[in-house]
Amino acid sequence: MTDAEKNVDALHKLILKCLEDGQAEEVVSIPLAGKSAIADHMVVASGRSTRQVAALAQRIESEVKQSLHRNVKIEGLASADWVLIDAHDVIVHLFRPEVRQFYGLEKMWAFDADGAPVRAEGAKP
Repeated sequence: MTDAEKNVDALHKLILKCLEDGQAEEVVSIPLAGKSAIADHMVVASGRSTRQVAALAQRIESEVKQSLHRNVKIEGLASADWVLIDAHDVIVHLFRPEVRQFYGLEKMWAFDADGAPVRAEGAKP
């Protein structure tokens, strides 16, 4: 594993830990390496309220800065219905459950072992 891959793996694990510690719900990690140039991973999670969604985003921002000395870009924090966190190699989407269901990102970004798009579990056709 290269240093770059180790850095991406550390970032991914840190984000997943932040979500677990913040009691995010329905956390899904979608590998994008080799399938998209935007990032190596996309993480989608839900918070029960706008307050929890905002707290999760702020936790991720703080931990990434403190532990990995990297800045992230955050969009949507003011309304906290859907917050996008651009951590460079990992993109995080945090939703309130009904907003997540409406947009169905997992459905658009799910791939099978051969790299072909598939319907994500729980996503509506």
